[in-house]
Amino acid sequence: MAGIGTSCLTISELREFASFAAREQRYIRRALDIGLGRQDAVKLWARDEAEAEAIGAQYIAYRTVKTLREAAQAVRSVDFCADFLGSLIALTAFDLAQERLASFSAYRFLYERLIDVRTRPWLPAAFCAASALPQIRPERRKLLLRSISEAAATATGWSTREPCFYPEWVDEVAESP
Repeated sequence: MAGIGTSCLTISELREFASFAAREQRYIRRALDIGLGRQDAVKLWARDEAEAEAIGAQYIAYRTVKTLREAAQAVRSVDFCADFLGSLIALTAFDLAQERLASFSAYRFLYERLIDVRTRPWLPAAFCAASALPQIRPERRKLLLRSISEAAATATGWSTREPCFYPEWVDEVAESP
């Protein structure tokens, strides 16, 4: 029976990922390649020099991912919380400023996998704080802040269930004649 439950969750995650715009899907896969060290993202994802530079900047920004992963397991004091949340907001601001993630759902999907499921309670605060920063264009700020539901912003509890689906690069398949 556990296999059926896991299959249902995986299908649910696949559906959620499929609901994101193509540019969000591409950014999530690229970010996971960088953050999880799965592939050489420049080689795999860069279509031109500008994109190669953007990926290089993402590698630099994502240097904090390992530290955030470790910290997510041990957030306990207010001082520690401030350091963790400050770093999480900074990384979130970087990703949102790339203008590839258009909603809280896409952001949450990425960060649950990029950092850790223990970040779930912190994601609404980090997303709202980063969305409101002056680095984000005003029209974009409005779009991002409207994308977080009241339920997500005011949740009384969060699941500790690990994600099942980690999207990756898929090679295009040539059509057969």
